[in-house]
Amino acid sequence: MPRPHPDQRSDPARTGSLRHHSAGRLTAAPSPAPLVDRFGRVHTDLRVSLTDRCNLRCTYCMPAEGLGWLPRAEVLTDDEVVRLVRVAIQRLGITKVRLTGGEPLLRRGLPGLVARLSALDAAPELSLTTNGIGLARSAAALSEAGLNRVNLSLDTLRAERFAAITRRDRLTDVLDGLHAARAADLSPVKINAVPVRGVNDDEIADLAAFAVEHGYRMRFIESMPLDAQGAWDRDRMVTAEEILERLGERLDLVPVGRQDNAPAEEWRIAGTDAVVGVIASVTRPFCGSCDRVRLTADGQLRNCLFATEESDLRALLRGGADDAALEAAWRTSVGGKGPGHAINSPEFRRPERPMSAIGG
Repeated sequence: MPRPHPDQRSDPARTGSLRHHSAGRLTAAPSPAPLVDRFGRVHTDLRVSLTDRCNLRCTYCMPAEGLGWLPRAEVLTDDEVVRLVRVAIQRLGITKVRLTGGEPLLRRGLPGLVARLSALDAAPELSLTTNGIGLARSAAALSEAGLNRVNLSLDTLRAERFAAITRRDRLTDVLDGLHAARAADLSPVKINAVPVRGVNDDEIADLAAFAVEHGYRMRFIESMPLDAQGAWDRDRMVTAEEILERLGERLDLVPVGRQDNAPAEEWRIAGTDAVVGVIASVTRPFCGSCDRVRLTADGQLRNCLFATEESDLRALLRGGADDAALEAAWRTSVGGKGPGHAINSPEFRRPERPMSAIGG
């Protein structure tokens, strides 16, 4: 276990989990008040984007030429990320932190940042969403630093198709990353795939079979209107119902349901312990049980993936705000969260940021 960073040891207010009494005994500190919105949803899951940069150019995400990346000076430093996560877990009751991007493996010194987060008092469950490129050489170090598990994006098992979808010939690197994650015990290793009609929807059962064979957990995600080009076409979206029909052609599925507030509905493959999940953000919205809040790489707090407004925590940080002010801003933002994303409503407005700049 990595040693706590000095900024955790020097300030008694930061210890969070234990408190000294005059008699010299150690007692548990009171739990923080939950982070609740006006609909009574308790938020315990924080998604932290570490960069908006990516080394793939997936056709359903961004144009071939890429995007204009954030200037380095606008991206949160490691110290700023650690402080915001500490406030989140010790003052707001966050218990899960997922590191995202862009591609988070492009963040310099990532194992060191993970080590600092895992050393926090009341440390959260730490996970990572990645495209897998570079994971083969970093999985062991990330596991040693305290990372618990990974989700890896993989939309096809065919090399030529992978190159067409991502505009990069890197399928072998991604598969190597999967194997390295399993070897490093970053379990359960989950695979995320976005089926697109006429592109890779004929591989749905193949991907599930691959995951079962290698001990991974497969999840299919309905495509969402979050691409930078604004080219999302609902007719090309493969629905949850269609995904299950394709799976049912080759597999006998037993319903499991949704675990806690997880976004995926799950099915067990009969005769095995393997589980496959479907995240139906568009056709079966789960907004009523949403427990997630997002922090962008430039320090903007988003109370919904599809939020059209953000709260600037970076400005507070760099302006000298104390933890109480950060907590208050966080609670105000989540308190104003709407009932749902309204994708299926005529009033729906796409967020200005694409998914790569928001963070999954």
